[in-house]
Amino acid sequence: MLPPRPYSLLCELTYRCPLQCPYCSNPVDFARHTEELRTEEWERVLTEAAALGVVQVHFSGGEPLLRPDLPAIVTRARALDLYSNLSTGGTLLTATLARALREAGLDSLQVSFQDADAANSDRLAGGAPSFAKKMQAARFAKAAGLSLTVNVVLHRQNLDRIEAIIVLAEELGAERLELANTQYNGWAFKNRASLLPTRAQVEHAATVAEAARQRLRGKMEILYVLPDYFESFPKPCLNGWGRVFLTVTADGTALPCQTAREIRGLRFENVRSRALDELWFESEAFCKFRGTDWLPEPCRSCDRREIDFGGCRCQAFLVTGDATVTDPVCSLSPHHDLIERAVGENTTADCPAELIYRNISESLRLGASVT
Repeated sequence: MLPPRPYSLLCELTYRCPLQCPYCSNPVDFARHTEELRTEEWERVLTEAAALGVVQVHFSGGEPLLRPDLPAIVTRARALDLYSNLSTGGTLLTATLARALREAGLDSLQVSFQDADAANSDRLAGGAPSFAKKMQAARFAKAAGLSLTVNVVLHRQNLDRIEAIIVLAEELGAERLELANTQYNGWAFKNRASLLPTRAQVEHAATVAEAARQRLRGKMEILYVLPDYFESFPKPCLNGWGRVFLTVTADGTALPCQTAREIRGLRFENVRSRALDELWFESEAFCKFRGTDWLPEPCRSCDRREIDFGGCRCQAFLVTGDATVTDPVCSLSPHHDLIERAVGENTTADCPAELIYRNISESLRLGASVT
């Protein structure tokens, strides 16, 4: 029996970025991945994705606005009748570019903020002034007629300002606010000791978010999901590994989730060497953890096996060193004590360690000659 076809594609157009966010989901060795796909290669990827069944495409990075061919890539997505969304740090967006993207067919634009407090937002982005530019970018998006999403990655160092973050999104006229609790992979895993919130912070934020969701119903959609480390059971990895979602990275590597490349020993193939449908249906990376046949105990005999599919494979690997075990977030996992220990070490909102920032000189160097 063939697996279901994907409906969502994430295109990581570049790993270059002017910001240095310490929770970036890009690989920590991103400096090794320098061969960005060319314009025509991205257009082919989109064409193959649409034929495969994809109906929505998300353009991200790094900072996708560093690609001068972005309007052309968006144009191809529109020609294929794909709903398109762009995730950006916002610092490079101009009124002219916002209009050009809208005219090319972009449906929605997501601007990421690090905090509602300008000084802390700039600090978390790596120190360079960026907050004012983000505010301007959100206004440019609205003026161009784009649907606006405000995204804020939540963690110990901004969670206490969730009320102000919600007010900020209201003031910008956002249609959607994503209060995205940090997922501890990529750079966030390196910074887990500094970013993991306290249980009191998480519970307070959940109460505030729910009250705001009720108050703003019909005006602004608010997405808030408890962070994995504070749940009793894991979330399904993108509705199940290799079931509905795929990522194509800046260098053309095809992944069943955007951080899967962190799993050492798993072989990933490239869209430059195989068609997207072959990768989806046949490649080791997409088949390895698809479905439930591979599940270990206690997942194999658990009633939740087709609800969470064993949880996050990247999380299992990063925490235990083994991608084949039950997600340690699960209270039934034999490795759950590793999560309890990490959470238990956080008793105050004080930051116990210096942040490790993504290296800005490396990120700007990458792919400078891409056309």
